[in-house]
Amino acid sequence: MLEIVVKTENWERHVRVSAEELGRLVRRIGSDGDQFLVVQRIPDLPDVFAQVWHQTGGDYTLEYRDGAADRHFQTMVDGPAAVIAAMTGWARQEAGWDGGLAWSLLDMGPALEVPPLDLGEDERRELEQRVREVLVGGYASRAELAELAEEYLVTDDRRPVSREQAQSLADRLWLERVAEQAAWRGETDPERLTRAFTALQAAGITARENFTCCRNCGQSEIGGESRPDARGFVYFHTQCTDSAAVGHGLTLLYGGFDGSSETTAAIGHEVVTALEAVGLHTEWDHDPARAITITPLDWRRRLVG
Repeated sequence: MLEIVVKTENWERHVRVSAEELGRLVRRIGSDGDQFLVVQRIPDLPDVFAQVWHQTGGDYTLEYRDGAADRHFQTMVDGPAAVIAAMTGWARQEAGWDGGLAWSLLDMGPALEVPPLDLGEDERRELEQRVREVLVGGYASRAELAELAEEYLVTDDRRPVSREQAQSLADRLWLERVAEQAAWRGETDPERLTRAFTALQAAGITARENFTCCRNCGQSEIGGESRPDARGFVYFHTQCTDSAAVGHGLTLLYGGFDGSSETTAAIGHEVVTALEAVGLHTEWDHDPARAITITPLDWRRRLVG
């Protein structure tokens, strides 16, 4: 799989696709509402991306940006094959991936100067702490972190953080976390959790990570996530993620779709078995009315974006 995320005009998001799947997505674009796609590496880095635009019957406009406004290039290509080859090479970071195409530098204008935050020390500390909490949780994108930073201190009569300041703050903290995770080695506990949830999903149990904001929303919405043949569910919501990120373990909510305590208990046993199979320790007293807790848990979730 390529370590990329592909986002399309029609709001699809494809994480870690194969070269063949990337090629299929490029060949697909062209019709109204589905004329471009943007590719970012994992983890996402500010101002590093490739993108292509195409309207059926015309050429392909291929671009890439390499970290700054003065490193934004464009070329026109008459067919999808060269686009796919270039984007695949870019995704793999192959030497010379951009060779053979006539690139031109796009004039993106002068870089925007972002004024420093006009915040007191307490507000600044509170804002950064909240953004870091969500960042360590590991599920937010750079755009979502920026939105959080912009909105967090808003009151009825005050918006102290502009969109540009919020993006600058989010990107700075994001890059700090990217540098930190570069030292991690091997599979982390959140990656083990994902493996267990993938196995449960394949076994007919709807499994969702960081799902909805709270238990009430999760319980009301999990059914809509499920296939008709799903026997039950397991999930954790964003408040559970926040708790895990600060070292308090992870609470899992589960149940059976038939509403019986017997099915719920059976689902609970399957969840525990799947978690223990990937090396995670659980606490559960087999009571279907009680949540399952994963503890101890070293919450180091690698960023995607």
